[in-house]
Parts: sequence; structure tokens; C-alpha cells
Amino acid sequence: MSRLALGRTLERVCKVVLLLCLVHFLIVMILYFDVYSQRFDIFSHFNGGRGANASRGPHHHYYYNYSGGRPNATFASYPPAVEQLPASARPEPGRTRPTPKPVLPCPEVPPGLVGRLLIEFSSQMTMERVQRENPNVTEGGRYTPPDCRPKQKVAIIIPFRHREHHLKYWLHYLHPILRRQKIDYGIYIINQLGDGTFNRAKLLNVGYTEALRDAQYDCFIFSDVDLIPMDDRNLYHCYDQPRHFAIAMDKFGFRLPYAGYFGGVSGLSKKQFLKINGFPNEYWGWGGEDDDIYNRITLNGMKVSRPDVRIGRYRMIKHERDKHNEPNPQRFNKIQNTKNTMRKDGISSLTYRLVSVTTFPLYTNISVEIGKPPPRPIRG
Repeated sequence: MSRLALGRTLERVCKVVLLLCLVHFLIVMILYFDVYSQRFDIFSHFNGGRGANASRGPHHHYYYNYSGGRPNATFASYPPAVEQLPASARPEPGRTRPTPKPVLPCPEVPPGLVGRLLIEFSSQMTMERVQRENPNVTEGGRYTPPDCRPKQKVAIIIPFRHREHHLKYWLHYLHPILRRQKIDYGIYIINQLGDGTFNRAKLLNVGYTEALRDAQYDCFIFSDVDLIPMDDRNLYHCYDQPRHFAIAMDKFGFRLPYAGYFGGVSGLSKKQFLKINGFPNEYWGWGGEDDDIYNRITLNGMKVSRPDVRIGRYRMIKHERDKHNEPNPQRFNKIQNTKNTMRKDGISSLTYRLVSVTTFPLYTNISVEIGKPPPRPIRG
């Protein structure tokens, strides 16, 4: 009996030992596979997620918001991992991407100005050449400085009819000048259709109106197409007072012809323009409208500002006087009545018919019909 009891005891001990060995084997195998899986997970990181464990479960990547330059705290499953980005796009460890520098205001006196210019009209000029010379000018004759923020947005308005030859030279010289001056500008050619009597001031009113339909301008430069500045320090923007730019033309011996002269090239802010009710509409033919404008300025308590005579020099492209632009015989009587007419004759009473607006690479052409002059009173 004692041997039988001993045998049963040994059998039980062996079963317990065998069970313990089995449990130990299972524990070892579990630990082994756990370490094995972690090792492959490490390798998957070095292989950009392409290891044996790459297909197991979802993988999360940090999403970098490059518009703000800072990593976002949220996760996304689609954008690439940081280690998959190009070296130039990876943020430095421990540092955020620098925020873009703010665009500073354009300087009062741009550093790229050259001063006195050589202006000549003997070389052959084509629109194709002018366009090649100004690749940064956009459709419609628009330009904005890329490296600074201009204080004003300037519309340059040119009254026009049958002056294509002059326009090529004007664009050839003015686009580079305006770009050096860091002007945010657009150029508008206001083309009077038909062969009726020319009306410069009314076309300028049209240009003011149509330019504002195109963009939010706050400064307006009114220029004849045959006048070229001889110095790029004559800055084409608006001032605290209405500005007369062309104070010393070659045809006047580089002198101001008289104190009240306001012709050729002038500039007014939107506020100044509206204060004088724009320009007169009833000066048909050559002469008188610039003196009326000068009167409007002084009658409204403003003064004309001018550049230094050495800077405000202009060359005029020589030409014969246009047909249907004969001197206006009524201009002297009208000038004397500016005080009585300026409130009812101006931008507030402007009427015209817009025929077409066409954008070209170097300017915007606006063709209009502005009517005819009223019949002259019969002298009796």
C-alpha cells in the first residue's frame, strides 16, 4: 500500500511540474513575440512606415499648417509625415517656422530714382518693344510694387483722339518712370469717337468716372499724351493740395507761362476732385478748361502745389494742331464766370455714352461718345 501511495504522489508531482513547464513556455513565447513585434515597429519608423507592421492598424501623422508656419495640435491620416517632407520643408527641431515679414510702406523718396532723363523721339517705337521693356506691367496697364505698400492707388487718365504715334512714346517713357517711383497705378486712355469738336475736360471727367468703376482709386493724374517728364523725381502721386506737374515745358522755354497756368499734367485726390465738382464739360475746342480748373481750385479755398522748376521739366512731342480742336472763342467769357457755373457744370452734370472698354497689355482703352457743343449764339 505504501508503494501505491508513493506512486500516486509522484504522478501528481510530475503533472504539476509539467503544468508549470507549460505555463512557463507560454509566458516565454508571449514575451518573445511582444519584443519581436516592437522590434519590427522600430524598423518600420526607419523605413518610413514600410516595415512588416506597416499595414497593421491606423497610422497617425502630425499635420503642419504652412499658412501659419506652426504645427497643428490635431492629427490627420492623409498629409505626409514630417520625415517624408523635403528637407527644405521640414521645420527645425524645437523651432517653429518664421512668420512672413509684413510689407512695409513704400518710401517717400524711392531709392531707385535716377533724376534727369534723356528724352528723345527720333528712335523707332513700337508697342511690341514697349511691352518687352515692361514685363511686370499687367493687362490693362496695371502695376503694383511687389516689395512695398503704396499709400495711394493712382489712375492716370489721358484724353485721346488720333494720337497713336504719341502714345507709343508716352508708354515707353512713363511705365519705367512710374515703376521706379513705386506707384500703384492703372493707365486709362479716354478715346473720343467721331470727328466732332474735341473736349479735353469732359473726357477727363469720363476717365475719372470709368476708372472708379474699375478699381478703388484715391488719386487721379490727368496727362496730355504728348508730354513726357524729364526727371523721375517728379513723383506722380497726389499731395495735400492739387498738384500741377508740368510747370516747365520746352515749348515755353522751361518756364511757367503765367501764375494761373494749370495745363498739361495735373493731379487731384478724389476728395479734391469732388470738392471742385470735377472739371467743366462745356469747353469745346482748344483752350480755357485748365484756367477754369485753376479758378475752381482757388475758389474752393485750395492752393496749387508745384515741384521745383528744375524737376518739373517736360518735353513735348511736336505735332500740328488736331482738326476739330480749333481755339474756343468763348473761352475767355467762360473763365470769368467760373464762380457761377462750377456748381452746375462738372462731374455732377456729366453725360456720355460708353461704347467700349478694351484692355491691352499696356493700357485700358475707353471709347466714348460725348455729344456735340451747343449752337453758338447769333450775334445781332
